[in-house]
Amino acid sequence: MKMLLFGASGRTGQVVARLAQEAGWQVLTPAHAECDLADERAVVETVLGSGADVVVNSAAISGLEACLDDPLLAHRVNAMAPAAMALACRHTGARFVHLSTDYVLAGHRAGKKNEAAKCKPVSVYGESKREAELAVLEALPTAVVLRVSWICGNPQKPAFVEQTVARALAGQPLAAIADKESLPTDAEDIARVVLAMAGTKAGGIWHVCAGGEPVSWHDCAVLALQCAVEEGALAVVPAVAAQKRAEVAFFREERPRYTAMNNEKLQAMGIPMPDAAETIRRVVKRYLAYLSRK
Repeated sequence: MKMLLFGASGRTGQVVARLAQEAGWQVLTPAHAECDLADERAVVETVLGSGADVVVNSAAISGLEACLDDPLLAHRVNAMAPAAMALACRHTGARFVHLSTDYVLAGHRAGKKNEAAKCKPVSVYGESKREAELAVLEALPTAVVLRVSWICGNPQKPAFVEQTVARALAGQPLAAIADKESLPTDAEDIARVVLAMAGTKAGGIWHVCAGGEPVSWHDCAVLALQCAVEEGALAVVPAVAAQKRAEVAFFREERPRYTAMNNEKLQAMGIPMPDAAETIRRVVKRYLAYLSRK
């Protein structure tokens, strides 16, 4: 089986590529120089010429401020490119798996949202990703759209969970946002779901994230540090200052407050997902093991 993977150098893409190769897939990973995602024609030609059985898109401009500063480029890469991939897959018959985000959700009310929840993104990034969802499924109704959130778990590209542990190990002061809730997602779990979905005929939108109750970034930080203590990497859990979104000067674009997703649809397919605490525990243990080998 052959996979064409866009975004193979990213936090999730690296893990998808590795697990697919370990499973015996031939994985094609076009670099930017080979296929500029802002060029629809290049995207289509890459898909048509790949001979891939499955096309996976984990590429995106995910920085909210980057999307705010260049909304046209965000639209091209985050929306037009995956739409072009879907159209090309319609011609070749390849399965198409596209990664989306919890930031497409309105985020005004607390609680976990299922796949039918209202979408009203509050950022340019979220708008571009929601546009992609609609365009992909219009072009190819059998496509799989996986909404993910707070991705972590790739030690080579540390995310918030790993960065918190790294700062604690370095004795740096710690702070984390407490007025925003969602659920973390291990990149290894995302890759596992991508491969599982590639072998089904299921289409549409699926929520891929940890289970359990929603957590804040501050909750995630404390859980990560507790695990580091349990693993003997830290003597005690250091203090973590609780921040509000409005206090972070770097944030020039709004972040939705409540975007925790319900993954029951996925689990009903026979694809289990760990809860948030277990997800963070696995991620921290993997990161500490990685640091010990460096």
